[in-house]
Amino acid sequence: MTEFEGPNAQQHTYWNEVAGPKWVQLDALINDQIEALGLEAIERAAPQPGESVLDVGCGCGHSSFEIARRVGESGQVVGVDLSEPMLALARSRASDLPQLGFEPADAQAHVFAAESFDLVFSRFGVMFFEDPLAAFGNLFDALAPRGRFVFVCWQEIGKNPWMGVPGAAALQHLELPAPPDPFAPGPFAFAEADRVAGMLEAAGFESVRHFSHEGQVTVGRGLSGEQILEFLLQMGPAGAAMREAPPEVQERVRASVSEAVEPLMTDGGMVADAATWIVHAEKP
Repeated sequence: MTEFEGPNAQQHTYWNEVAGPKWVQLDALINDQIEALGLEAIERAAPQPGESVLDVGCGCGHSSFEIARRVGESGQVVGVDLSEPMLALARSRASDLPQLGFEPADAQAHVFAAESFDLVFSRFGVMFFEDPLAAFGNLFDALAPRGRFVFVCWQEIGKNPWMGVPGAAALQHLELPAPPDPFAPGPFAFAEADRVAGMLEAAGFESVRHFSHEGQVTVGRGLSGEQILEFLLQMGPAGAAMREAPPEVQERVRASVSEAVEPLMTDGGMVADAATWIVHAEKP
């Protein structure tokens, strides 16, 4: 693994040693859950043939592949992420797309060529910066004049019971070191639209718009109830605390989460409401 120093070093460790390998293992399940949400954001971003696009927090590359197909061989797509295990999987699938490349980079601090991209895009990859304002400023500098920045992020956890319900059940039995900061790097850090719009405008963006997208997601399509439970226990916000808990606590967590999600279970997986923001901003 590449030695890493920088403002997001903790995230680098987490996404390389903890979350990244699990995402690689569960890639098909995770992508099945969020693919439609990413496609909705890509439609809003409207990548055009010949454009140059930066995909921030590209993970295993699914959004990068879709955008690369849309810009064609006359365009260029660069996917960046902190997680080398996820990037390795992305690269292994990209051989038929010469216009697509993947690089390990911290988009908050990496020095991109100035004004080199027509579009900066992200599918759930921009909520983890230690300093979002600095990251937005860096991405602003990477955009060409009249370029656009489009990303999809989660709304508040209360509108996302697919994660909120199992998370609340697990946390009944787990002790966290401190009350969570709602704006700390994490899946729901950008839930407050006015705050995010203010940071984007402070970074220089204009015409900032939030588009609400509400619907349902399916977790664990095609899996058994026990397999879905295993997935939830690995990937939820209490996952790290769960893994460090003694066996008797883990069993209590398992029982509580199983009971909490039972009303959401169907023959096709766990189906629950989900709410996202698609954020669109422009560079003058």
